[in-house]
Amino acid sequence: MRSMMVLLLSAGLGWSVPSTAEDLFVATPLTAERGFTAGIEGPAVDVAGNVYAANFGRQQAIGIVTPEGAAREFALLPGASVPNGMRFDREGALYVADYVGHNIFRIAPGASTPQLYAHEARMTQPNDLAITADGVLYASDPDWEHNTGRVWRIDRGGKVSLAADGMGTANGIEVSPDGRILYVNESEQRNIWAFAIAADGGLSNKRLLRRFEDFGMDGMRVDVDGNLYVSRFGKGTVVKLAPDGALLREIRLPGARPSNLCFGGSDGRTIYVTEVEHQRLLRFRVDRPGLEWRRIQGRQ
Repeated sequence: MRSMMVLLLSAGLGWSVPSTAEDLFVATPLTAERGFTAGIEGPAVDVAGNVYAANFGRQQAIGIVTPEGAAREFALLPGASVPNGMRFDREGALYVADYVGHNIFRIAPGASTPQLYAHEARMTQPNDLAITADGVLYASDPDWEHNTGRVWRIDRGGKVSLAADGMGTANGIEVSPDGRILYVNESEQRNIWAFAIAADGGLSNKRLLRRFEDFGMDGMRVDVDGNLYVSRFGKGTVVKLAPDGALLREIRLPGARPSNLCFGGSDGRTIYVTEVEHQRLLRFRVDRPGLEWRRIQGRQ
């Protein structure tokens, strides 16, 4: 009787009653504390739903975590290289930014041995990666000492070219669903910029999408509608922004220092967050799938 009354009342007032009791935008831990180092970063999700994150158990190691939270070491970068941002392409290859060796590594589908894909000695420290529908990479490159930064483009053959210079501490980076806009944020300056991507991959028409008055920013990812999820490092939240930069929602996390995030889950509506304070992965459910998840699943 009570359910019927609620339905009748909501219909009369124009309310929307959810079809399930699922809690959206509520963050909970996925892995145990201290399973990763303070360098926990990444993350990226494969076609089977496993989450890959940087510096599992020790620096240089990439961890693999099942959707249920079981974690183990997956790969180890060679030499002194240390992983940071990671992305999968449509074929299932994993690309890893090495912020120590100025490299981008590639791990082939079904393999676990990193192979050098691109090297650029002029890089300060390749940080996060964005990937286009056709597999072109963009890498943010902050210079924390001088509060400056750049963006590099890496084509499908591993050739590196400078895409944007004269920035602040470039960090989070993402491509819009239509492939026409590259978003780059500056952690120290607290700006999010939008660049137009030309047919040749060049960047132009830089414009300010949003500026925050406090706290830093780190990783960014878009959903299939072009909404931008941004981790607020130091504030302990993830914000959801509309494509025009309007603030739609702020999600509180159990940890003050989220570094990066990605979409996954069986339907692409689970966001995984790497969190530095407790050195663990968090997760929360959202209303729309992530763009990268949909592409990896072959649906876009």
